Amino acid sequence: MTPLTGPQSGSKKLWLLGGLLVVWFLVYHYLQPFTNFLTDTVFGLEKGKHLTEAIRFFIFEVPKVMLLLALIVFFVGILRTFFSPEKTRAALAGKRTFTGNVMAALLGIVTPFCSCSAIPLFLGFVEAGVPLGITFSFLIAAPMINEVAVILLFGMFGWKVALLYVLTGLVIAITAGWVIGKLKLEKWVEDWVYKTKMGDTSLSEKKLSFTDRISFGFVTVKEIVGKVWIYVALGIAVGAGAHGYVPEDFMAALMGKSVWYSVPLSVLIGVPLYSNAAGIIPIVSVLIEKGAALGTSLAFMMAVIGLSLPEMIILKKVLKLPLILTFVGVVGSGIMIVGFLFNALF
Repeated sequence: MTPLTGPQSGSKKLWLLGGLLVVWFLVYHYLQPFTNFLTDTVFGLEKGKHLTEAIRFFIFEVPKVMLLLALIVFFVGILRTFFSPEKTRAALAGKRTFTGNVMAALLGIVTPFCSCSAIPLFLGFVEAGVPLGITFSFLIAAPMINEVAVILLFGMFGWKVALLYVLTGLVIAITAGWVIGKLKLEKWVEDWVYKTKMGDTSLSEKKLSFTDRISFGFVTVKEIVGKVWIYVALGIAVGAGAHGYVPEDFMAALMGKSVWYSVPLSVLIGVPLYSNAAGIIPIVSVLIEKGAALGTSLAFMMAVIGLSLPEMIILKKVLKLPLILTFVGVVGSGIMIVGFLFNALF
């Protein structure tokens, strides 16, 4: 990315940003009437029918989620210009247990991370002297508590559920990392990891202007939304089908509060599934609407996002099987505790 510089380019970016915010507000405000007009008048579909309500749900939710996603990812992109993998490693190196777990989990929320970067990050942390438990707090928090999940939860359930998701995700990351650290499992890291020298990966970080950071925000929207929009659409399509056709009694019987096994079952189902927050949260929204308990639904979502099978396969290259199983067991237990707690409170 080569951001424009100079007063003129900065002024243009600010005007562009202001214009886009106005358009965003107008589209978001009139989305529901426009959806009803398309469904009832243009398409001439009969109200109350399964197909009609499924189509209405899809037409409304896709642009709604995309608008929320683009807006918040833009600001998160600006926030991320203040962080880098090098700064993260330096901040975590030499930290004491628990304090380091807390800091690692918090940094995991705001720093770029995905399954494909698990190995280089792990190697970098080990070389920098970051304890194993603190490393795992970061590795757990980064994929589980991501901006896409928070945005979609906020848009579909409100700020209270989004905040509780962030707080419980942090508790899981901090506690699981602390437990793994106390178990002293360094022997279950592949031997070659400790022999690897990453070299000097520090970057000469130039100071970015405000307009440079705005440019990075736009680039972040293009990259992230460009990658996840298909998952958003597919997830909402599945949700729309469930919204229109799945009986409420069925979901209440399978994932309701009264079913004691619903939480562990949802975690077991979620672990082998592969999806990201963009694809799974619209489905979770409909599950709750159809009678699934909030805690059970969040446990399912956290298992899919935080314990994905592809990440386990990638981590197998640097971790031995006992450590991977311990990681899955500790995190899975934390997710189930959160599920039971939410079901008891809500």
